[in-house]
Amino acid sequence: MATHKGSARLAVDIGGTFTDVVVEHNGKRTTAKVLTTSHAPEEGVLEGVSSALQGAGLTVGDIGILIHGTTLATNAIIERKGAVTALITTEGFRDVLDIAYETRYDQYDVFLDKTEPLVPRYLRLTVSERLAVDGEVLKPLDEDGLRALLPVLEREKVESVTIGFLHAYADGVHEQRAKEILNKARPDLMVTLSSEVCPEVREFERFTTATANAYVQPLMSSYLRRLETALGERGFEGAFFLMTSGGGLTTLDTAVRFPIRLVESGPAGGAILATGIARECGTEQALSFDMGGTTAKICLIEDYTPETGRSFEVARQARFQKGSGLPLRIPVIEMVEIGAGGGSIAAVDALQQITVGPHSAGSDPGPACYGRGGTAPTVTDGDVALGRIDPDSFAGGKVQLHPEASMTALEESVGKPLGLSGELAGYGVIEMVDENMANAARVHSIERGKVISEHTIIAFGGAAPLHASRLAEKLGISRVIIPTNAGVGSAVGFLKAPIAYEVVRSRYMTLRDFDADLANELLHSMREEALSVVKAGAGDAPLEEKRIAFMRYMGQGHEIVVPLPNRDLTFEDTRMLKETYDREYEALYGRTIPDADIELLTWAMTINTEQTGANALGSVDGMAVAAPASHRRVFDANAEASIDVPLYRRESLKPGMRLEGPAILAEDETSTFVSSSFDAVINSANYIVLERKQT
Repeated sequence: MATHKGSARLAVDIGGTFTDVVVEHNGKRTTAKVLTTSHAPEEGVLEGVSSALQGAGLTVGDIGILIHGTTLATNAIIERKGAVTALITTEGFRDVLDIAYETRYDQYDVFLDKTEPLVPRYLRLTVSERLAVDGEVLKPLDEDGLRALLPVLEREKVESVTIGFLHAYADGVHEQRAKEILNKARPDLMVTLSSEVCPEVREFERFTTATANAYVQPLMSSYLRRLETALGERGFEGAFFLMTSGGGLTTLDTAVRFPIRLVESGPAGGAILATGIARECGTEQALSFDMGGTTAKICLIEDYTPETGRSFEVARQARFQKGSGLPLRIPVIEMVEIGAGGGSIAAVDALQQITVGPHSAGSDPGPACYGRGGTAPTVTDGDVALGRIDPDSFAGGKVQLHPEASMTALEESVGKPLGLSGELAGYGVIEMVDENMANAARVHSIERGKVISEHTIIAFGGAAPLHASRLAEKLGISRVIIPTNAGVGSAVGFLKAPIAYEVVRSRYMTLRDFDADLANELLHSMREEALSVVKAGAGDAPLEEKRIAFMRYMGQGHEIVVPLPNRDLTFEDTRMLKETYDREYEALYGRTIPDADIELLTWAMTINTEQTGANALGSVDGMAVAAPASHRRVFDANAEASIDVPLYRRESLKPGMRLEGPAILAEDETSTFVSSSFDAVINSANYIVLERKQT
């Protein structure tokens, strides 16, 4: 990674409820957790940065590298708070966004609601032009017809425009020319080209990805530039990187151009952290469990590698229902995300059942126990009512909790309708949210042919350590790892991420008619684009390169990933490509199709800074029994009464110490609840490891 003025490294993660900040300097880590300021996110960031730097005895000028992740782009799409956006497309293709896949995600639901496109029909405009599938110009761009659309954009106060022409992935010449004309007439207009954001086949996914980029670009560009300016005014002269949904870092300028790549940046940082911990602890099969204030994220890690993909759905109309959201074609770390965080609101439905989420109290007003005006009971209120959270040390003492407010909210909204006490109502809420997360993990693992009980949970985020042991009980998992600074885990993960950039382009050919010159020309161009982004932040750091192709048998509808060698291809490589494809296909489907020709549709290249492997953990000498700092009354469901449970301060626990469950381990950013099914030990890396009792 390139060197910059200042030796400190700082990471910021904006969540729906809290903004987390981590500073690393001279081998020491300082953290801060503040409430997210939704109306102006940079205010919370600056407050958190100031608090963390003050704790580390540093100034803004000491920061050499700043890494930022945020869910702002995702929230803008979900809440429909983006810019007024128009789509200019090829004549006759105005309704691609409505036609979509010509399917229903639930064919038996007569009241089904499809996700509305981000661009309403009256702002989908067309112009005469046409390219063939190989990029040949069949009909030139009607430039006068394009200029005739300018009054419409002016009248409708359009802030951002997507240009998405048919087959533009093969050649973006018409889209580039259209952008030149629009920029000359309206320099203030933001213009997104589908051939730059998503140069891939399949018009619906390409158009939704490009329109989503245009929809959030004014918001994200404005926010990032405001933050850049504010930090500069405070003396920041270091490098500014953004975390992407694919698990790599990119430059600020690239993030401003393609903010859609940031939609899952926070959760991706958590998966990077969990992957590093899995490698460090020799855990080949892990379940990354990230539960914050608004959502819970679950990701499978196999052979020290998180599952990745090329598509992602946002703003789903139905939980767990594929096809019910807006499909985005971007590099992502595969994970399940559900509305189950500390701020998720609990209620009783018409069937007299407790429901939790997906709506969240957020940071304003927040859970009832925050004392900021919230009256609806949340998951955090349930944990407080059960006694699992110390009200005086929550968020390092920055947020004073009010247990009586939690009990009142639970009794009014859950207890009275069901005839339960406040404590039993709180237990019902916690059981429901834990079962929701366990069910999501089961479904996710079954879909991928994995046995969930063979995994180790790696839990982080403000709420995950409170729920990890119960989640493990439900899934039959015997081991849970909770890392140091788990409450700000995603931000810690940012500091471990490589600078990376992926380029994807579609060029069709078959193996029988393989054109090695065209393939090499394409790959060289992709490599230059990726290097231009990565070297801007990596400097002279060693780089790694990965090439893949998306291939399928002739006539099939979907592709599988096939690795490519990092060199120029020749026609003689077709045999190697066929053997590799057949091997990958047979691994997935148990057979091959003899003599069928194979198509290559899309090519992808990723370049990133070289990753160094984590050092294996050493053993600890002896096992000391930890001494509790105090005791708390914690509700026990089996006894239907509160019992005394020892409370340990996290900073007093040293490697080699062991303690029996049930217990609470309290720290500034989170608390760990050890259920009666587990004991805990502090390993040589100072991580908390929960191990199921042998009885």
